[in-house]
Formats: sequence, C-alpha cells, structure tokens
Amino acid sequence: MYRWFNISGPCNSDDHYMLSPTVRLPSLERLIRQRSYFVIHAPRQTGKTTAILALAEQITSMGEYCAVITHAA
Repeated sequence: MYRWFNISGPCNSDDHYMLSPTVRLPSLERLIRQRSYFVIHAPRQTGKTTAILALAEQITSMGEYCAVITHAA
C-alpha cells in the first residue's frame, strides 16, 4: 500500500508519512508518572490529535496505565 501526506484528521503511520509524535514530546511520560497536568497547545493541523492518540496507545501498551479517550459531541 502506498503512503501519502495526510492534510486532515489524525495520522496513521501505516498510511501516512509522519514523524513519531511521542519522540517529539519526550517529557510527557515523566509528567504522567508524576501525575501532573499538561496541555498540548499548538496551531491547527500540527499533530495534536495524532500525538495524543499515539501517547494513549503507548502508555496503555506499557501495562501500568489504561488510557481512555473521549470525544466531545
């Protein structure tokens, strides 16, 4: 399957060209372990949703946490 540059919605590394979102935000794991609050704030279409989805998958796969994502209506 061919990959392409996604210009809308969350990216999927199997379908889209992308940098690893968790590598770009290295301090988040430390903040989660400290039970600290954090905000991901950036302009539109910069990867915020993709980063949060990847982070949720990463921390859930470690087995210590279970990330739950809800979408506002």
